[in-house]
Amino acid sequence: MKLFARPLNNISVRKMVKMHDKPIAAGRSSFDFVDSNAVFSALELKDGEVLLDLASGAGNYALAIARSAGKDSTIRAYDLWREGIEELQRRIAARDVGNVSAEVADITKKIPVEDASADVCLIATALHDLVQEKGGEGVLPEAARVLKPGGRLVIVEFRKVDGPPGPPKRVRLSPEELDALVLPFGFKKEGTAGAGEFFYLTAFRK
Repeated sequence: MKLFARPLNNISVRKMVKMHDKPIAAGRSSFDFVDSNAVFSALELKDGEVLLDLASGAGNYALAIARSAGKDSTIRAYDLWREGIEELQRRIAARDVGNVSAEVADITKKIPVEDASADVCLIATALHDLVQEKGGEGVLPEAARVLKPGGRLVIVEFRKVDGPPGPPKRVRLSPEELDALVLPFGFKKEGTAGAGEFFYLTAFRK
């Protein structure tokens, strides 16, 4: 798999900001640089299961997961960035992808699904920004609420080293910092693994 199709200085991470603002680097995605096979393996998404892509942007992860998952799986993407969600909705329609939906939502306040209704939640290269915007404290209990007992939370983050690509080192979350954020909300850590040269992922279970 070729991970570096574009120059490295083209990659940046969306920044979750106030609802009326446009995120920094909107329209760009870490997906082109991440080891997608490592992400798919960590998700363990089975046919018929429901995955929530939280802070999805324009949906590169959601669409790729839909291609790799069984046709009876459901992928729901949520983001505060309206233009990104509208772009994803257009991509879904153009490709006639029946198992993906996209909705504008402030996931730091309320994920618009019922309690214990999702099998997997994914937060890909976004939690560090949510934490900076004081939203990390909101999205994690919401993820715990919507996941079924035994459900999985997979978080992809930049390695805590100097960039580029990615945000400043001071903003990044180390695996230890990530554990300290997530574990108090009723999750158990399953493991941490590399997800490409610039990323790692940690899988948790409710």
